[in-house]
Amino acid sequence: MSRYDIVRFYQDDHPASVLLKGVTLAEAQEHCNDPETSSATATSEEAREHRRLYGPWFDGYREQRS
Repeated sequence: MSRYDIVRFYQDDHPASVLLKGVTLAEAQEHCNDPETSSATATSEEAREHRRLYGPWFDGYREQRS
């Protein structure tokens, strides 16, 4: 069964960072469907501060390589 890493991607020059490793596809999709996982839709103070510091971002996922 494939496993996935949840990754935070940035629009600007900041490198992507892995947030979670080894999750299932369903877990990755559930995480990424949360509005708080994108600076475009997040409303929490933490998310707004993160955008202020690092620019626009979103969480995505990628399959782990064997």
